[in-house]
Amino acid sequence: MAQIYIAFVDTPGFFAGMIRQVIKQKYIHVVLSMDAELEEAYSVGRRNPAVPLFAGFEKEDKRKILTVFPTADYMVCSIECSLVQKEAIRQELHLAMQERFHYHYAVAGLLFILWNIPFYQENHYTCSSYVARVLEKYGVCHWEKHFSLVTPKDFMEKFGRKRIFEGSLRELVEMSVQEETVCAVEKIA
Repeated sequence: MAQIYIAFVDTPGFFAGMIRQVIKQKYIHVVLSMDAELEEAYSVGRRNPAVPLFAGFEKEDKRKILTVFPTADYMVCSIECSLVQKEAIRQELHLAMQERFHYHYAVAGLLFILWNIPFYQENHYTCSSYVARVLEKYGVCHWEKHFSLVTPKDFMEKFGRKRIFEGSLRELVEMSVQEETVCAVEKIA
C-alpha cells in the first residue's frame, strides 16, 4: 500500500471568510499532495497567494504561502491507495501542471453548490471538485454525489480521522526544514 495526502487549509481573507460561512467549518481549501510534508502538493486555487482574483491549477509552495499568510493553519490527513493508483495520480497532476493555464477556478460552480445542482464547465473546478474528480477517477474513493458538489467539508468527513498533522503552517514549514537538515547531515556522515 501507498499513501497520498489531503491538506486542509485555513487562511484569512474576505473570500475565505465567505466560504467559511457557507460550509460552516474552519478549513476551506483542499490540497492534494504526494507527500506528508506538502513538497509535491497541488490544488485549484490562487496562482499567487497574495492575489485572490487569479486562480487555477497550481503547485502549492508552502513557504511562499507562509510569507503571505503567516497565521494560516493546516491539517494534513493520509489516504491509503495502491502504488499504481499513486503513480497514476502523480502523472495526472504533472500533466495538469504542464497545462495549468487551461484550468480555471469555477466561480459559477460555487452558486450551484449552494443550490445542490451539479455543474461542470470543462476545466473549471473548485479546489475540492478537482481533488474529488481525481480521487474518484483512479478508484481511491467514491462520492455519493457529482464531483462538482464535493466540498472541503465532505473531505473532512471522509478523511479527517486520518490526521497526521494539525497546526500552523509555520510549524509545518519548520518541521520540513528540520527534516531537510537531518537528511543533509546524514548524507555528509
